[in-house]
Amino acid sequence: MKLPALLAAVLVATTLTTTTASAAPDRHPRPVVKCEFTPTPDNPAAKPVRIPSANARAKGTVDVYFVTNYGPFVVRMDRANAPCGVHNFVHLVRSRFYDATQCFRLTNSARLGVLQCGDIYRQEEGGPGYKFPDEVTGQETYERGTVAYGNQGPGTNGSEFFVVHSFAHIAPNYTVLGHVIAGMSTFDRMVAAGIADPDQDGPPAKPIRIYKVWTH
Repeated sequence: MKLPALLAAVLVATTLTTTTASAAPDRHPRPVVKCEFTPTPDNPAAKPVRIPSANARAKGTVDVYFVTNYGPFVVRMDRANAPCGVHNFVHLVRSRFYDATQCFRLTNSARLGVLQCGDIYRQEEGGPGYKFPDEVTGQETYERGTVAYGNQGPGTNGSEFFVVHSFAHIAPNYTVLGHVIAGMSTFDRMVAAGIADPDQDGPPAKPIRIYKVWTH
């Protein structure tokens, strides 16, 4: 399917199947919060991108549209739940950081069913050249459709993110950005295509490519 047709499919899918994402408590009553983005010179940016501004909106939502080689999907991100995280994601989208990239990890085990993306070079390698703190309460859950930041330890958020296609029985250590509101069948197709690892945790059997990402 060519890109224009995929774009149209995204819009149709959103119109027909959008549901209200579960709302998190508003832990940031102020309309703007300050974020701390720290350069990582030992891990420079994998694609040209500046560090985001320190000011992040802490109210409202933003819809992020993805087109992949398996189909489109839409994520509704909650600024109130993770103002710095959403601010950073939107910044990376507008910098075209995620365009023309691959998702290098797909899991489908009894503990974890996620697609991991945002690593430009390979799994857990190739970030934006900076990091920022977690936004977690310790009460996070990761049901089907949840979109959250991946990390390599506390306070190491960057560009890596994951989408839960089934469930994720993991500790509440990952900042929740929002939820898929249209296009979960895209992930079902990815899982059906298989994983190139007998433990069901590794590279997809067939490459998963993100063609284009934009916000609305």
